[in-house]
Amino acid sequence: MTVSVTVSRPADGPWRAWPAEKRSCSVGELGFGGEQETERHRNNMKTRGFPFMLFWLFWGHSCALAGKVNKHKPWIETSYHGVITENMDTVLLDPPLVALDKDSPLPFAGEICAFKVFGQDAPFEAVVLNRTSGEGVLRASSPVDCESQKEYTFIIQAYDCGAGPDGADWKKSHKAVVHVQVDDVNEFSPVFRESLYKASVTEGKIYDSILQVEAWDQDCSPQYSQICNYEIVTPGTPFAIDRNGNIRNTERLSFDKQQSFRIMVSAFDCGQKRTEDDVMVHIEVKPVCKPGWQGWNKRVDYEPGTGSKQLFPKMHLETCGGPLSGVKAMVELQTNHIGKGCDRETYSEKSLQKLCGAASGSTDLLPAPSPSANWTASLLTDSGRESDLIYRFDGHQGANVPDHVVPQNLTDQFTIATWMKHGPSPGLRAEKETLLCSSDKTEMNRHHYSLYVHNCRLVFLLRRDFTQIDTFRPAEFHWKLDQICDKEWHYYVINVEFPAVTLFVDGVTYEPYLVTDDWPIHASKIDTQLTVGACWQGGEVETPRYTQYFHGSLSGLTIRPGRIETQKVISCLQACKEGLDINSLESLAKDIKFHFNPAQSVLVVEGEDVDSINTAMTKVSYINSRQFPTPGLRRLRITTTVQCFGEDACLSIPENKAVVMVLPPSEPRITISGSNQLIRFASDLRSPLGVALFKDLRITSTVMKGESSGRSRRPGVMEVMHNLDYCDVLVIGEELNPDRESLEIHHSALLGKHLDATNSTSGISIYGVDSMAHYEQALRQLRYRNWRPTSLNDRKFRLTCSELNGRYTSNEFTLEVTLPHHAAPVEHVNHMAVQPPYMRPVHHPLMIHTLNSHMSGSAPPAATAVIVVCIAALVVIVVIGIYRIHATHQEASRDDESESKDPEADWESSALNITVNPMEDIKGPQGLGEALKGEHEEEEEEEEDVQLVGAMTIAESDVSDEEEEEKGTEGFDWRKQEGKPEWDSSSATY
Repeated sequence: MTVSVTVSRPADGPWRAWPAEKRSCSVGELGFGGEQETERHRNNMKTRGFPFMLFWLFWGHSCALAGKVNKHKPWIETSYHGVITENMDTVLLDPPLVALDKDSPLPFAGEICAFKVFGQDAPFEAVVLNRTSGEGVLRASSPVDCESQKEYTFIIQAYDCGAGPDGADWKKSHKAVVHVQVDDVNEFSPVFRESLYKASVTEGKIYDSILQVEAWDQDCSPQYSQICNYEIVTPGTPFAIDRNGNIRNTERLSFDKQQSFRIMVSAFDCGQKRTEDDVMVHIEVKPVCKPGWQGWNKRVDYEPGTGSKQLFPKMHLETCGGPLSGVKAMVELQTNHIGKGCDRETYSEKSLQKLCGAASGSTDLLPAPSPSANWTASLLTDSGRESDLIYRFDGHQGANVPDHVVPQNLTDQFTIATWMKHGPSPGLRAEKETLLCSSDKTEMNRHHYSLYVHNCRLVFLLRRDFTQIDTFRPAEFHWKLDQICDKEWHYYVINVEFPAVTLFVDGVTYEPYLVTDDWPIHASKIDTQLTVGACWQGGEVETPRYTQYFHGSLSGLTIRPGRIETQKVISCLQACKEGLDINSLESLAKDIKFHFNPAQSVLVVEGEDVDSINTAMTKVSYINSRQFPTPGLRRLRITTTVQCFGEDACLSIPENKAVVMVLPPSEPRITISGSNQLIRFASDLRSPLGVALFKDLRITSTVMKGESSGRSRRPGVMEVMHNLDYCDVLVIGEELNPDRESLEIHHSALLGKHLDATNSTSGISIYGVDSMAHYEQALRQLRYRNWRPTSLNDRKFRLTCSELNGRYTSNEFTLEVTLPHHAAPVEHVNHMAVQPPYMRPVHHPLMIHTLNSHMSGSAPPAATAVIVVCIAALVVIVVIGIYRIHATHQEASRDDESESKDPEADWESSALNITVNPMEDIKGPQGLGEALKGEHEEEEEEEEDVQLVGAMTIAESDVSDEEEEEKGTEGFDWRKQEGKPEWDSSSATY
């Protein structure tokens, strides 16, 4: 490409200053060398003679005539165009630089002496090559650079040599314009304008241009400054590039196959010079825009005890750019496979009722099988529910509830409650499926009250006797609910306030849609039979049998006579311990609306703005408040509805599914420790209070940790505190004989605690959800009494404790009670329960064996003195013991205060050992007087009726066992040796 610039002619000016006063030309001035050269010619004329003189005269004559003959100006072209290559000095002109003069061939006047260049900052000069022909050349006076200036325009003039040798009367030509173009040299390589190019494409599409890369060149000429070609250097890529730098894909890309590409691109200028540094192009492949939730994890791990955990911290809704007017998202936590529909407390029904503050007096019709509750032993249990006691009825099983268990005092107010999981009844013509039925045991087949399912309807039947009412009254109450046959767990509570009957399902109230009236039942002397899972048909058939079998699962079936359950207690009994939650409610936008279902398993979020919905969904969390939750999967389901302007639903959002993995908790190890052998005299066992079995009992619980804790007693083990729900003390061997022995716990030991107790000849059970410390306190006050100890063989008891209805159980702690003459020669140690290493050290008093031990030789004087002192102390102890025995025979019983003067000491299981501290002061008459006073007070207290759990009536003491020991041992310092059996010095007989 040629660029021409035209510059106007500059003002005239002489090229050489010729003196005006010179009218004659000399040889030097005419170009023969100046003054020195003229002087040389003069000398030549003198030496050479006449010929030279003639030449000189002719020449001088011509010079004289020149001033008169220089009539014309030199002539040059009016314009010139030149080309010069940068970093060169010669300009190629078109036409060539030649000046002509009409005065030629006259000397001087017809010759060209100079060219003059006019132009500001024009780096050129003109040089005369031949004066006669007028040829000249244009040269660069300094280096030219095309990148600095591509073209120059300036003025040039030609000057003749004047009229004579002295250059007088010179003339100059007109001004000619010269255009000089600087030719470029390919000095520079192309350079990309960006150091990195990025673009994204959607899978499955062919693009004409994904993006355009661009390079540039510093060279000035179009040939070398333009980029003529681009090239993809990376081989094997599904992309191509054209000469303009547009990159396109040559095949359809797949997000699943490759999510991104990195390719290198090079550029070439039109001189085929390549870039020194290639450029990186990063192309990201995106999946086809599908409306739906993105950025969420399909699995969320939940560690027990961490509180609330966000489920979708990076979740957002992709709408593909469509305008929306509203979004509604529903998150559903599916826990139907966990326990009874969700992670609830798995304590026994009685423990849960006490924990929720329910009124006492309910009867559990489906208890855990035990010697005292053996009617459920033949039923099928679902053992895969984390110790949540569930009975499964397959349509062939029923259980008769013993008469002594059946509530006999149902009035106009009572409550029936149960957990039920039931599906559609089998067969085309469904029959009644009985949950609970009270019918005639023999002769007739009357149903007094029953609860059954028929065609996915729940029906409660209540027939009153004529003795209670003699008019036509409501008898059948029907409810038609979807929950009855949805194969899910629901909690049903029927509150009867006759004639009104109300049904609660999962805490929600439902009134019967149909009530059928009937006449009361005629009074009769026929006994009734209460059955579970079927109805007993004892009359009108040849062989009594079960009928109307139930198909489904039941748990926690109870009847509470005389009272109805409150809604608060019902909600507590069926409450889930896990559910959905929303963190940071204050950070939600004002247009966001949300609500939970009662179980907090379903959360609905609504809003008009997608960004607000996205923020709200990131706050959705899962929480499980159980200390030991049920491990395993919880399924999540997210359904979304999008509203558009003027349309009901314009965008279809697919359903999303995820899981919450509840990790297994650190399982506690419950340890019971204490003395394994208790040696007592017959008088202690005959006393009204008997003896405390577990005086030094300790219950601890530890968990294994992956990392050692600073609070741990040893690396990887940490002690934890949690509740227990029952402790059972079972008799090993023959059951207790009520005629001569009993196992009792004082009622005061349970006051202020969430504990109850039941007693039988096979043992005693303390139950209720309470702390380990409260269980320790209660068990330490458990007493064994035998008023005929002479016939006593060694009596053994086994103690076990449980958390979460048997999910975690303790070691089996065994205790043996013996009389002194039955004591075994070897000390028994419970290796399952080692004493905790952090117990305080025990200082033991001086131990002296009985006097019948063999002694040889004479004792040293000091030893003799000690023996004499000990014998004296022993005599005093024997006297006190004889007196106490005499007082015991005089009194029928003694209370806790008298027992406070009956301290228990340790017996060593080998030969009889006596623990004596001769330095202790023994109480004198004052102590005996206080004992007599205490015995007189207990006679007055015996007149009060105080019940013991286990149906034993004794005098109740307001003083704890610890206080009794302090009072009874005042003046003494009886100290226990760790791990040794106990004995009572105050009641010892010799």
